Amino acid sequence: MSQDTQVFSSYLTSKIAEFDFERLYTKTNRMLLHVCMWFTFSVLLLLSYILAYKLSLFNAVILTIRMTTVNMLVFYLFFYVLLSKILAGGRNKIIVLLIISLPFLLFIWIAITYFFSHLYHALGFEIENGELKGAIKMSADQTFLQAVSFKRMISQAFIVISILSPFFFVKILFEISKLYSKTLKIQQEKASLEIENIHIEKNFLKAQLNPHFLFNTLNNLYGLAIKKDPATPDVIVNLSDIMSYTLYESNTEKVFLQKELEFIKNYSELEKMRYPADKKIVLQIPDENNLMGLYIAPLLTFTFIENAFKYGLSHNKEQFIYLSIKIEDNQFYFHLENDVDDHVSTKEFGGIGIANVQKRLQLLYPDKHELRIENLQHKFVVSLKINLTTHG
Repeated sequence: MSQDTQVFSSYLTSKIAEFDFERLYTKTNRMLLHVCMWFTFSVLLLLSYILAYKLSLFNAVILTIRMTTVNMLVFYLFFYVLLSKILAGGRNKIIVLLIISLPFLLFIWIAITYFFSHLYHALGFEIENGELKGAIKMSADQTFLQAVSFKRMISQAFIVISILSPFFFVKILFEISKLYSKTLKIQQEKASLEIENIHIEKNFLKAQLNPHFLFNTLNNLYGLAIKKDPATPDVIVNLSDIMSYTLYESNTEKVFLQKELEFIKNYSELEKMRYPADKKIVLQIPDENNLMGLYIAPLLTFTFIENAFKYGLSHNKEQFIYLSIKIEDNQFYFHLENDVDDHVSTKEFGGIGIANVQKRLQLLYPDKHELRIENLQHKFVVSLKINLTTHG
């Protein structure tokens, strides 16, 4: 599917969802639509009797009344009486009842037509000329069993189907459109609610990040300043960039990938300051200036990285954090490993933060991501692959 087709499909879907069937399809409007539908049918039928069958105006009118009345009765009998009962059962029952309803409706159509012929004959109405000359008397002279015989029903089936099918088609199409619109509206409302919840969760995440992270970093800065370490200005710049990103630049659904990678790098480098140089902390984060204008959801991997520094580098014999990020063919590859104590459970390590990440991934990258989380012996592993977009 081309991009233009996708854009048009998305636009059309949004317009259908925005269309308020319930507000438009009021009881008054519904009645007007039905009146217009049957009036149009009657006019076309009347013209057909006059022009095609060469009937007089009177004969054309009485046959139009008969045909319109019969079709209306069958139409409303099916959609407003039978259909609700048919759809109340299971799938097999629905299929069986629908199959049974077709010959039943055909029987009703022929029977009412037969009684109209008897009524017209009793009133002395008859067609005196044209192709339908004497049709009322011929129909009235039949017995009821002859009128509704199997042979008669088969011969009339195609006529009935051809006459009623446009009404059935329009009604079914309208109901499907109304149901589709309602479904889309529910999905949009659900998605909006989920997005709102995600923004709340992300804001909560930033609120968590600021005081906790700021406290640790300021302590490190204090120690560097006391020692007059030349790295102090770089740490201040990194901290400034992190605070600016979390407070101002990450308030959108997607951000430039380069900005997110800079945040991850700055955060990881500042966290490394808390540990001795002999700790195995390996960071492989690309720093290319040109990443083809790729975008990614902000702070998406922060929970994993924060947990790695929180639970990693523990009291195990082997203490390590290994973080690797690669960008290949618009694919974001994130791989993180860290040691973890045996007594730390997956639930404790992950908690609500990882559950929120999974929800964000499902909403923002449906069918475009792969996430694997493993709690192995003495090691916690997170692998994430995302198909990135080239637009915000």
